[in-house]
Amino acid sequence: MPILLFLLFIVVPVVELYVILQVGSLIGVLPTVALLVAVSLLGSWLIRREGMRAWRAFRSTLAHGRVPTNEVVDGALVLFGGALLLTPGFVTDLLGLALVFPPTRRVVNRAIRARVRPEMLLGPAMSPRRPTATPRRPARPRGPGRDPAEVDVQVLDVRRNADDREGG
Repeated sequence: MPILLFLLFIVVPVVELYVILQVGSLIGVLPTVALLVAVSLLGSWLIRREGMRAWRAFRSTLAHGRVPTNEVVDGALVLFGGALLLTPGFVTDLLGLALVFPPTRRVVNRAIRARVRPEMLLGPAMSPRRPTATPRRPARPRGPGRDPAEVDVQVLDVRRNADDREGG
């Protein structure tokens, strides 16, 4: 975890600054700033559009009674991509656009779902492979003369004796 934080707070800003300086030396300061602003505007429009699309897909999937695994990952990718687009710089903007842009997001979505179990995405209660509350017993063989409507029942007597209540 400390290495991840080091990369996030030290390496990424240094790389961003280096790339901005390189682009600025190639095309000039004003075009570089204009390009950064244009990418941010494009990203904000794309985030709004794709965020609403992901939300509608999520609600539709729930309305049809299906587990929204794909839609949850899509929404998270749009959110994460939006956060990257808010971060100034070309490297984070490219990564953010890749996560928000539908064709590349689909590829990332598939890769994530291939590596992550549904329980990790949605919790065990929403998992399509949710275990049953009680383990299933093997079916009893049906012999001749058995009624198919017959149900096996086990009754437990949980009443206490009068002696048990009195401490004796």
